[in-house]
Amino acid sequence: MATVLIIDDDRSLRDMLAMALEDAGHDALTAPDGIVGERRIERLEPDLVVSDVNMPGRDGFSLCRRIREAGNEVPVILLTARDSEIDEALGLELGADDYVTKPFSTRVLLARISSLLRREAARASKAACFIEVGALRLDADRMQASWSGIPLRTTVTEFRLLQVLAGRPGVVYSRAQLLERVRGDDSVVAERLVDTYIRRLRRAFEHLDPSFHGIETVIGAGYRWRD
Repeated sequence: MATVLIIDDDRSLRDMLAMALEDAGHDALTAPDGIVGERRIERLEPDLVVSDVNMPGRDGFSLCRRIREAGNEVPVILLTARDSEIDEALGLELGADDYVTKPFSTRVLLARISSLLRREAARASKAACFIEVGALRLDADRMQASWSGIPLRTTVTEFRLLQVLAGRPGVVYSRAQLLERVRGDDSVVAERLVDTYIRRLRRAFEHLDPSFHGIETVIGAGYRWRD
């Protein structure tokens, strides 16, 4: 199940697309224009964005340009009532992933959305197999970690914890979020167990590099890998 943000100033179209997405098993978010849409992209981090081109305030082209300039690679499908090759070329040049002309078949749009989501899932899966952040290198296929080229001994749980933290440097994860991602089951485990894993990881890194400070404690929130 994916979260899809629909940005369009036509409320009836927003509601119709939201219903179709939910019927297809996705979570649907909506925004009435590009300004609100950009805020929701930043705050809610949808898996895919469907945006109209012609909107008051901030149009779809401007929105696409702004989120790409901010380094956000969320897949974007642009909707437009204008059937113009110039518009299409401009949209794709600005970083849009696909382009659908109104009026369109909801079935066709859902198929385009599914195709993009599958592509992103495959890309993310491939990227997740290998992570390199600074001196840290993680090879998921071999379950091997190294720091500055020196092997780092970890348990399976500790390795997965590193995958989560280093996979998104700077992002703060609560203890509950880390447990959910690392264990992937419904077992009841004290959240403070994460602190034990973190202490062990820090000692392992400090054994190789006494100046290590890659794992940061965010008081009252959780942990993050330093940018």
